[in-house]
Amino acid sequence: MGKALIIGAGGVAGVVVHKCCQNSEVFEEICIASRTKSKCDALKEKLEGKTATKIQTTQVDADKVEELVALIRKFQPDIVINVALPYQDLTIMDACLETKVDYVDTANYEPLDTAKFEYKWQWAYRDRFEKAGITALLGSGFDPGVTGVFSAYAQKHYFDEIHQIDIVDANAGDHGYPFATNFNPEINIREVTANGSYFENGKFIETEPMSIKRVYDLPQIGPKDIYLLHHEEMESLALNIKGIQKIRFWMTFSESYLTHLKVLENVGMTSIEPIEFEGKQIVPLQFLKAVLPDPASLGPRTKGKTNIGCIFQGIKNGKPRTYYVYNVCVHEDCYAEVGSQAISYTTGVPAMIGAMMVMTGKWKKPGVYNVEEFDPDPFMDALNQFGLPWHEDFNPTLID
Repeated sequence: MGKALIIGAGGVAGVVVHKCCQNSEVFEEICIASRTKSKCDALKEKLEGKTATKIQTTQVDADKVEELVALIRKFQPDIVINVALPYQDLTIMDACLETKVDYVDTANYEPLDTAKFEYKWQWAYRDRFEKAGITALLGSGFDPGVTGVFSAYAQKHYFDEIHQIDIVDANAGDHGYPFATNFNPEINIREVTANGSYFENGKFIETEPMSIKRVYDLPQIGPKDIYLLHHEEMESLALNIKGIQKIRFWMTFSESYLTHLKVLENVGMTSIEPIEFEGKQIVPLQFLKAVLPDPASLGPRTKGKTNIGCIFQGIKNGKPRTYYVYNVCVHEDCYAEVGSQAISYTTGVPAMIGAMMVMTGKWKKPGVYNVEEFDPDPFMDALNQFGLPWHEDFNPTLID
């Protein structure tokens, strides 16, 4: 079918590479590019000889448009899969525009100096991508990503109007460390320490960080403390789901995690404001990231399951209806298959699927789009095929 350039070599990128190599009919050739070429080479070494997909590796600085453009022109991919840092979304989009190549990512752009999660910077590229005749698919991870596909699927098949969505992201895995983050520590901690928010009646209502808590009994993992956070997919779902009145995003955290995080916050280690240390400017959160365990190293240590899904309330044929669709992922199974824990797996698989949707023409349309703007059915089928089977409940317990 074609060629994909994969930018990034962390935990999620490792899953994307494995999944592309399992899907050689679509991904005949891939190039893995990162600032650290040795990480790319390590991924290639794991898979070479075990797949029909041809694998190249190279070094690139994703902050530099000119380097990205030169690489794209040299490799000539059909699509660029961005699994680098969210800070680099815009430079990679600029390079795709200049070379007229399709683009997919897993998380929205955020400025390096501001913990702000919103799509406005990427949505501003709509006209330019449309005029260039190329597709940008935003947020094709799990949340954002599969949660948007779940919403489009519910809207297409089960509702005339969806009035409320509760997105619940639960991780019941245990890695054995006193404190570690399951994905990039810098992004994770910025997300958790930011103000929360929820969408209601046409506007976002801001809350203090971690100030709203519920307990929810999740299939296969049991009752868990869930906390209301701001999350980017609420912004696009508020625009794209018919009849929507309220959207909330919930995530599980243990008391130990929150206690460690509060102490780190109290002593200034989660700050993104630069400080001077021994004559150099350093960002405390970036230093903290350097001393915490690498999320990519958690795979062999992590035991247990994740459960991520959406609970919908709305109407069908004039009658109230509820619907819950979710995926349960086993950390040990993910490690056995691709050498990662489930957090990376649940992001990397949908990134590959999103790229496949664009490459095969199922989701190919000039412009910039979020996943819920396309037909969800082929994506839902692919989730079952590539390791993220989903389950349905038509009488779920609701979150008050």
